[in-house]
Amino acid sequence: MKSNTTQILKFLYILSWIIFIGVCFEAGVFLFNTVFRLFIDPADASIFWQEVNLTNLYDFDPGYYYIETSLMSLVAIVRAWIFYLIVKLLHDKKLNLAQPFNKDVERFIFNLSYLSFAIGLLSSWGAKFAKWFITQGVEMPDTEDLRLGGADVWLFMGVILFIIGQIFRKGIEIQTENELTV
Repeated sequence: MKSNTTQILKFLYILSWIIFIGVCFEAGVFLFNTVFRLFIDPADASIFWQEVNLTNLYDFDPGYYYIETSLMSLVAIVRAWIFYLIVKLLHDKKLNLAQPFNKDVERFIFNLSYLSFAIGLLSSWGAKFAKWFITQGVEMPDTEDLRLGGADVWLFMGVILFIIGQIFRKGIEIQTENELTV
């Protein structure tokens, strides 16, 4: 049983690295695109590497364009941060299956809950902005294309992880009491 869990954790470690690299690439694309349009070439406001064209938004108002692309960048950066924490936890081997209730795992779960909640807020804000642009007559891509969809899922996940963090906190208290009793 233990070797099966170890193999699954190794697989998840590799998968987390792959996702981390992909999300870092996406965040880099969004950041590069925003900075490139700001300082070098504001004429073509489409996102490199993706089929997202925000030229209409840039023509409507460059400030709103930078706000929207900044929100897209922040969401991607925070997602990369989440996968960095996952990779770091698995790499540092702080996940002790013999005693899973420890301060490192508790801190990890709470950090994930806060970051998930932040992604939910930023995604919601960006999606509402995009809807507002549409009401102003600006042709906008879907929120999924902007990588701002699923804000409610991120908020829900943040709350669930916060509850799990509270359970881990109580587990640590019980585990500490048991160690002191023996």
